[in-house]
Amino acid sequence: MPGRPEPPGVPEDPSARMIPRRGVRTLCARLRSEGKRIVFTNGCFDLLHAGHAQYLRRAAAMGDVLLVGLNSDASVRRLKGTGRPVQRAADRAYLLASLSCVSYVTIFTEDTPARLIGEVIPHVLVKGGDWKGKEIVGSDVVRAHGGAVKTIRFLPGRSTTSILTRISRRGSTAADLRRTGPGSSGARKGTSRSPRAS
Repeated sequence: MPGRPEPPGVPEDPSARMIPRRGVRTLCARLRSEGKRIVFTNGCFDLLHAGHAQYLRRAAAMGDVLLVGLNSDASVRRLKGTGRPVQRAADRAYLLASLSCVSYVTIFTEDTPARLIGEVIPHVLVKGGDWKGKEIVGSDVVRAHGGAVKTIRFLPGRSTTSILTRISRRGSTAADLRRTGPGSSGARKGTSRSPRAS
């Protein structure tokens, strides 16, 4: 049964910009035939933060269309370890697609986007500043087709790992306060009540 039509003024459903992997080659061929300059980047984007938003906005400014390759859950787990990702791939993709600077999102299952880049063949391949001076996966394919490879400096101190570390520390502090705070067994232990004033 079809869902209710959206009221006027409601933005487009972000899921419309979430592209199945099998549709990427056809999509990019159409975009190139329309003369669009395709920008590609990839990552885990586990907990979306200001650093991600600024990076993606600057990447989008390098072309007409920004296509983001998103690591699958299994891929993130292999790269980042136990406990990651915090959010499943479908949710991460939906959040990315909700950003106005992101044109399309597709999920890839490999540990690197090498095969996906070969399907996209972007005009511009973008990675974070931490890749500067390193061999960027897919750069050979992009350059062989006359494309450019760019790096963008990250906002310092913004990362999913640093956010999770801060949450963990604050959680530990809160737990310590509960154990030692007023009314806790830790606070009562070894203390005696003051005699009531007569």
